[in-house]
Amino acid sequence: MPVILILYYSQTGHIRQMAEQIARGVRKVPGCEARLRTVPKVSTVTQATQNTIPDDGHLYAENTDLRDCDALIMGSPTRFGNMAGALKYFLDGTSDLWLSGALSGKPAAVFTASGSLHGGQETTLQSMMLPLLHHGMLLCGIPYTEAALMQTQTGGTPYGASHFAGPDNQNTLSEHEIALCQALGKRVANLTLKLQ
Repeated sequence: MPVILILYYSQTGHIRQMAEQIARGVRKVPGCEARLRTVPKVSTVTQATQNTIPDDGHLYAENTDLRDCDALIMGSPTRFGNMAGALKYFLDGTSDLWLSGALSGKPAAVFTASGSLHGGQETTLQSMMLPLLHHGMLLCGIPYTEAALMQTQTGGTPYGASHFAGPDNQNTLSEHEIALCQALGKRVANLTLKLQ
C-alpha cells in the first residue's frame, strides 16, 4: 500500500488541521495510506532540548519516514514569505537522502497558512518546493478544475493548499480551504498510484 507522508510544522494548530484534512483526502483514495509527521521547534538557546516524542499530536519525523514514503506533502506557516525555520532545519539534515536519490521520482506537494490574506503564501509554497526539486521529486499543484480554487474568498492557490488564519489566528478553515486540502491529498494519492 503506497504511503503518503504528510510532513509539517505547526505553531498555532492551523497547519496541523490542514495536514489532517489533507490526510482525509489521501484516505479517500482506495489503497493509499496517509502518515502524519511533524518536526520539533528550533531553539536559539543551545541548552534547550526537545523530548523525542511530542507531548501531543503526531510523531516527529525521521529521515527514514522520507526514505520509506511513496509521496510527500509538506506544510509550513509563512515566515516572511518563507518556510518556518524548524522545517528548513529538518530538511537541511536530509543530505544522505539527496546523495542516495531516495526521494527522486516521488510525487510531492506543499501547503501553508498565514496571518494576513497576502502574507507571502505563494512565496512560502515556492520556498518549500526548492529543496523538493533538488531531491528530484515530482511537484503537484491544484488545478483550476477544482471549483473551490475559483470560488475561495480565503486561502487556496494553484501552487498548493493555503489558509488565511487571520491576524490573531482566529479563523478556522473555510469550506473552500477544507475542500482544497482534501483535493490536494486525493490528487497526490492518485498520482502516486498511477506512477506505481
